[in-house]
Amino acid sequence: MENVYRTPDEAFANLPDFPYEPNYLEWDGLRTHYVDEGPKDAPVALLLHGEPTWSYLYRKMVPPLLAAGYRCVAPDHIGFGRSDKITDDKWYVIDRHIDRMAGFIERLDLQNITVVVQDWGGPIGLINAIAMPERFSRLVILNTWLHHEGYEYSTGIRAWRDAATNRHWLAWTRHDLPCGTIVRRSSARPAIDPAAIEAAYEAPFEGSIASKAGARRFPWCIPFAEPEAGSASRQAAAFEALKQWQKPVNIIFGASDPIFTPAWGQEWADMIPGATFDTIERAGHFCQEDAGDEIADKLLERIAETS
Repeated sequence: MENVYRTPDEAFANLPDFPYEPNYLEWDGLRTHYVDEGPKDAPVALLLHGEPTWSYLYRKMVPPLLAAGYRCVAPDHIGFGRSDKITDDKWYVIDRHIDRMAGFIERLDLQNITVVVQDWGGPIGLINAIAMPERFSRLVILNTWLHHEGYEYSTGIRAWRDAATNRHWLAWTRHDLPCGTIVRRSSARPAIDPAAIEAAYEAPFEGSIASKAGARRFPWCIPFAEPEAGSASRQAAAFEALKQWQKPVNIIFGASDPIFTPAWGQEWADMIPGATFDTIERAGHFCQEDAGDEIADKLLERIAETS
């Protein structure tokens, strides 16, 4: 397929704390990568990343979830991680990612899913849960949102969209969206080896500016500015449907996120029947990077309460 960048395997060699063998599904001329660890007949923890990250973001959550008896499945969206990267920015609209996630779930025939969502993984995962509720048993909502009328977009998310779509800013940084630097600098806790973490989030792009089309485009798609590209109507429908959701919902927010704040997380939890709400101190927007093990522990604690 033309206009597709496939990151060489060597770029992912020796990533810290990420020993998992790659798995791939191919359809429509594109290859989707996913981590798949644990027994195939176990309940599924479907771990969905956002932007500009990839399945590496969940490396701290996978071990405790495996130990608790889950099969951990963590795909990379097209344009991210080890998945293929279309180099045409205009290809990236959120409906495509929602629909490909539906295909991914169906092709692997995932059942009894506990879905964990963060950032753009929220709309992509939650819209699919609403569309096929028979496959999902629990929703775990980290720092994310669903667009709807009246949602107050934070100063942080507006500033992020402005920065990520501002060519003058990108030129000033001498990078085309420095993804690794963004993740590292968003941390609410100092990394033991910040250079290694930064390199791990840059690895999927291997210095290719063209391959960052998805990372550039996702901020552009935020629905207050681009409702069609951001799937605003499907997000709003899912937001309303969640008010009638009858299965367990656990909302766990990093307490130091200026993008999706704890106040919003609590407000959202109050709208969903039986939803719980917890915060993780000293965890920012990429809360899994800061405190993935603590998030997993809190989730397992909440699951034990309903067992």
